[in-house]
This record gives sequence, C-alpha cells and structure tokens, in this order.
Amino acid sequence: MSFFKHDKAIVDDGAAIGEGTRVWAFAHVQKGASVGAGCNVGHGAYIEKGSVVGNHVTVKNNVSIFDGVTIEDDVFVGANISFINDRFPRSRREDQWTLEKTLVKQGATLGAGSVILCGITIGQYALIGAGSVVTKDVPDHAIFVGNPAKFKGYACHCGRPLNQYYRCSCGRTYTVHPEGLVLLGN
Repeated sequence: MSFFKHDKAIVDDGAAIGEGTRVWAFAHVQKGASVGAGCNVGHGAYIEKGSVVGNHVTVKNNVSIFDGVTIEDDVFVGANISFINDRFPRSRREDQWTLEKTLVKQGATLGAGSVILCGITIGQYALIGAGSVVTKDVPDHAIFVGNPAKFKGYACHCGRPLNQYYRCSCGRTYTVHPEGLVLLGN
C-alpha cells in the first residue's frame, strides 16, 4: 500500500488512491472513487464513487464529495463543505434524477462550511469565503463570498486578495483582460 490509511478509515477495494495520500479516521473512500497522490483526506470525509480528487488536494474534516464532482490538483477544501449533485432532490422520486457535474479547478480554495451547488465550475485559484453558498460559475482568481456568493475582488496565486491596482503583498502583479486576470510578473 503506497498510501496511509488510519485503522478506523474505510477504503473500499476498487478505490484508486495515489502514492503518499493520507486517509484519516472515519473517512470513507468508495469503490470507483479516485484520489490522487499527496492528498490529505480528513476525519469523517466521504468520497463517493464517480468522484475525482486530483493530486496534492487537502480535504478537511466532514467533507462529502459526491458522484459527478471533480476537484483538480492543489485545491484546498475546508471543513464541513457540502457538494450538491442533484438540483431537485427527493427521497422518493417519480422520475429519473439528473446528475449535474461540478468542477473545481486547480489551486482553488473553498472556505469552511461552503455549499457548492451542482452544475458549476469554480475557476483556477478562486477563493470561496467561509459559509458561502455558490450558485453560479466562479471565474479564475475571483473571490466570492456570501449567500448567495457574490464577486468581491480577485485573489493572487498565493491566496491573498489583490489591491485596487491588482497587486499582491507577495509581489505579484496582474492585469484584467476580457478573458480574465493575467499575471504580469514573477
């Protein structure tokens, strides 16, 4: 086994787990789920069949990642986040439900307690504030906060907010183009 599994974690046969990943107590990774290399899957996390977690992803405690959710490399998923994959859930359905896929792109940060509705994309290096309810696509580097989450500015590659001149305290400077935020230096 090239990954660490706590004695009280469940990793089903047929779950793909990358080298160096750690799966902590009471976490469950289902058969048919894929978790990349170098990840940290926290206490009580649930990763369902059909979900994909990239490399070097942090999944904090009590996060449920359901079928249809894809999380790219280097994403931080804060504690108690809820991903939704059914827009019209019912316990007893009269019709067939529709799986709506969700994509979280490389380097994004999802703050603790966020709710991520289905059928959306969260852009590269975007930052979702704690407790936010994300109901629409989030552009690359955008900061979204609130319920429903709204645009509040831009985040640097390092995660800090940019000032009014699109500069970060880390030294990076960006410019805004019609296609989105573009790094100028570093």
